[in-house]
Amino acid sequence: MGKKKSYVVWGLGRFGVSVAETLTELGHEVLGIDNNEEIVQRLSTVLTHVVVTDNIDETTVKALGLRNFDVAIVGIGELQANLLCTMLLKEAGVRMIVSKASSTLHGKMLEKIGADKVIYPERDMGKRVAHNLASSNIMDYIELTDDLSLMEISLLGDMEGKTLVEADVRRKYGVNVVAIKHKDGTTEINMDPQKPLVAGDVLIVIGEKNMVLAMESGL
Repeated sequence: MGKKKSYVVWGLGRFGVSVAETLTELGHEVLGIDNNEEIVQRLSTVLTHVVVTDNIDETTVKALGLRNFDVAIVGIGELQANLLCTMLLKEAGVRMIVSKASSTLHGKMLEKIGADKVIYPERDMGKRVAHNLASSNIMDYIELTDDLSLMEISLLGDMEGKTLVEADVRRKYGVNVVAIKHKDGTTEINMDPQKPLVAGDVLIVIGEKNMVLAMESGL
């Protein structure tokens, strides 16, 4: 794992809790903030620090020293509070601000006031579920950017026993294999192109969105 970082997650709903717990499991320092005392109490033994507050204002941001954190994640669901929190964190000088949006318009507003990255959990999860259901070969599908996608795909029948060179995924589909997940749970990043693929292997491929979708539709 890379250098340990400090994160603040403001808004501990389902999205915020999931992010905060995962970052903690990865060994990072995480401060969780929410206005629900019960949630904060429950997470007090899970996260590095937790704070309960109803106030989203400059005084709170300064008192908690939030400008010193590497990344702030705004998971507040209510529109006005979400925008206000993002703006205050930006004005405080937080280096990286990731804000949750509920709609395209909401996302555009967040970008205007300084969010470095806007995410759409409900929309993105919906897309992932749809792709997973549409094909029995698709294990996961993630849009990294508007033009770039990543997909986990179980081996097609004619790939078993072939090497990556023989499978020739790049020529056939225009995508790159960046890793292989094996049946035993291990993931191989430095792949041997001459090693035969075996049943249970899952290819992690990345490429232009249209090429990834073309590969999916050709399954």
